[in-house]
Amino acid sequence: MRGGVKSESHEERSQRARAILRKLERYRPEARLELQFSNPLELLVATVLAAQATDRRVNEVTRTLFQRYRTAQDYAGADRAKLEQEIKPTGFYHQKTKALIGIGQALLERHAGEVPRTMEGLVALPGVARKTANVVLGNAMGVASGIVVDRHVERVAHRTALSEEKTPEKIEADLMELLPKRSWISFGTHYTLHGRYICTARKPKCSQCPILDLCPQLDVTNPQ
Repeated sequence: MRGGVKSESHEERSQRARAILRKLERYRPEARLELQFSNPLELLVATVLAAQATDRRVNEVTRTLFQRYRTAQDYAGADRAKLEQEIKPTGFYHQKTKALIGIGQALLERHAGEVPRTMEGLVALPGVARKTANVVLGNAMGVASGIVVDRHVERVAHRTALSEEKTPEKIEADLMELLPKRSWISFGTHYTLHGRYICTARKPKCSQCPILDLCPQLDVTNPQ
């Protein structure tokens, strides 16, 4: 890392985080979540299916799935074997089917079939952790409950020295302290896309990076 980053104050790191976000927003002004959905229930289902699967694969599956399953009741009363086959291309389909049926049942029992608008209500649903809840609240409801930390955000947060923590929860806490609440949703989206397409795990495209001047790596052509 650059020598100054290790001694960087919290305020300096916060200013750098904000500068990074401004540059990413200019670079990709139309950035948005790549999972396709038209309502909170669809996004909740898509996010569950996206675990260990690409957004592209999930979108291929949900294109027909969402035509057959439109309500919480549809998932709650689904035929398990049939639903497993319908979502099989996303992987881990036994666990995901169990989660989707459980979510449908929980939504009917606790929320009159509607997706709750709170972190507490969402994480109490089967198979829903904080990252999934942040995705749904931020992208389907516009609620800044936190910052989505997936594997891409985790990697880029480490490379840009915005967090040295190891768990998604602690990385999220670091990022939330650096950025104003109004930026949380945008930051998660932009860092995910930046990690997916530019700051990739292998052979990052540093020559195309719009935040290269804010990257604290000593050797920016070969980030570790």
